[in-house]
Amino acid sequence: MLSKRIIPCLDIKDGRTVKGVNFVDLRDAGDPVELAELYSQAGADELVFLDISATEQKRKTLADLVYHVAEKVNIPFTVGGGISSVEDVDLLLQNGADKVSINSSAVKNPQLINDLVAKFGSQCIVVAIDAKQIDGEWIVHLVGGKVPTELRLFDWAKEVEQRGAGEILFTSMDNDGTKDGFANSALARLSVELNIPIIASGGAGNMQHFIDTFIEGKADAALAASVFHFKEIEIVELKKELKNNGIPVRI
Repeated sequence: MLSKRIIPCLDIKDGRTVKGVNFVDLRDAGDPVELAELYSQAGADELVFLDISATEQKRKTLADLVYHVAEKVNIPFTVGGGISSVEDVDLLLQNGADKVSINSSAVKNPQLINDLVAKFGSQCIVVAIDAKQIDGEWIVHLVGGKVPTELRLFDWAKEVEQRGAGEILFTSMDNDGTKDGFANSALARLSVELNIPIIASGGAGNMQHFIDTFIEGKADAALAASVFHFKEIEIVELKKELKNNGIPVRI
C-alpha cells in the first residue's frame, strides 16, 4: 500500500500566511517561506500554497514566492490561486513548483484541464473542488465558497478525472476550520468511484481525525492548516500515531 501523505496548507494573502473558519475571519499565521522550510524539516510529505489575494501584481508576486520556497524546501509543493492559463502554469513550474492546483478556472473552462495535462502531464495538475451540502446534495462552490454552481460534486469529480487531472483536492466547506473532522463519507465515495488520488481537506482538529480520514474516508492524503500553523499537532507525533494505527506513512 502506498504511504499516506500529510500536507500542510498555506493560504497566502498579500504575501502572508492566513487562516480562517469556513473561509472567513482570517488571522495571520506567519511568513510562508519560513513556514515552508519548517514543515519541510518537520516531516511533511508535501506542501500546498493557495494564493487567496487578488492584486494586479499577483502573478509576479506568486512566482517570486514560489522561487523563494523552492530554494528552501526539498519536498514537492503545489501552488494554486487564480491560475487560468497555460502561461500561468508555465511560469510557476519554471520558478520551482512541482504541481499546480486549479479550481474556479476549471469549472468555468473545463477544457483548461485537458490543455494543461497535454502540455505538462497529469502528474502536475491538481483540481481543487470546494463543495458544501445543500438539501442533502454536495454542490460545488466557487470564490471561496461564496458562489454555488450547478455542478454536483461526484459528477464533476468524475469529469475532472476523465479530462486527465492527476489528483483531486476536495475541501468540505461545511467542515473547513471547524476542527470537527473531515467529510469522510463523501471522501470514501470519491475514493471508491475514482481511480486518482483524493486529498482530504477541511475539518482537521486532532490526530484521530487523520486516522479516521485514512481508514473511513479512504483518503490518499490529508491536508490541514491551523492545527499545524499554531502547533496544535506536530507532524512527527502525528505520523507516529498513524503508524501505530496501521496506517503506512513515511517517517
